[in-house]
Amino acid sequence: MTIPWSEAAPPSFGDVLAARERIARHVHRTPIMTSRSLNELTSAELVFKCENLQRSGAFKVRGAFNAVLGLGERQASRGVATHSSGNHGAALAMAAAERGISAYVVVPESAVRSKRDAIVRWHANIIDCAPTLASRESTLAGVLEETGAHYVPPFDDPRVIAGQGTAALELLEDAGDLDQLWVPVGGGGLASGSAIVVAAQYPKSSVIAAEPANADDAWRSMEAGTRQPMNSPDTIADGLQTSLSPLTFRILRDHEVRVVLASEKAIRRAQYLIMDRMKLVVEPSAAVPLAAMLEDPDRVRGQSVGVILSGGNADGGVVPT
Repeated sequence: MTIPWSEAAPPSFGDVLAARERIARHVHRTPIMTSRSLNELTSAELVFKCENLQRSGAFKVRGAFNAVLGLGERQASRGVATHSSGNHGAALAMAAAERGISAYVVVPESAVRSKRDAIVRWHANIIDCAPTLASRESTLAGVLEETGAHYVPPFDDPRVIAGQGTAALELLEDAGDLDQLWVPVGGGGLASGSAIVVAAQYPKSSVIAAEPANADDAWRSMEAGTRQPMNSPDTIADGLQTSLSPLTFRILRDHEVRVVLASEKAIRRAQYLIMDRMKLVVEPSAAVPLAAMLEDPDRVRGQSVGVILSGGNADGGVVPT
């Protein structure tokens, strides 16, 4: 199935500002937090944007609401559909419910239980599929043909990317000028939206995207200069097992976003430290930026660093070290 937005123009900073106005009544302006002990471990001044405290437990509601609320009445009347391992599906189900339209979510059988349950809570129609991208896409194609629903991709959509960029916009407004902004990267929607915001507001700052070493397609893509496929990802960070799309790769490349890697051991340690030192529950994907910093503190030493904690939907709480 061809993703319809792959050749679309990237959203502008103005699109991010418009998204903020559109979704303001539907999402939380999440707090920022600091930790003296994590500052000491990294030799940096860290400011965490707590999207784990967002509605549905993840930043994904920002993009989902921007996409759903931006649909015309005729489009919206047929409902919306997507494929998702969890957070995007729950976010789209919530946005659809609040607009009063149907949502159809194709979910891999291997999806984390807490994320699947979140989709169910918002009364979306769940369609199971095998845990492969090919199965997701073929199953979704059948749903779209049968229902006529409007496809809302998890990240390969300018409206979704603009919505995700509002998290970085709020962080910079609350924390001020930062030397670096760190985000996890899977499909690249959050990283792309963040890069657009930083380039517009603080062009001397840098955006660094962190991903698991066991799911390193973004790192390989940026190194090669061409989009690389995901090769059998095997990581606890289940939300980062998706490849960059043509659109998100283009945005990250054009904004010279640096991608760094984190080991599974470091991800588990970082997830535990966030819980232990900050008393925050985060899912493994959200801990990946801190994990990469802890493995190489020279990356952030002496810097003021923003970190987006992308979500808090962890099965069974935090994995201990």
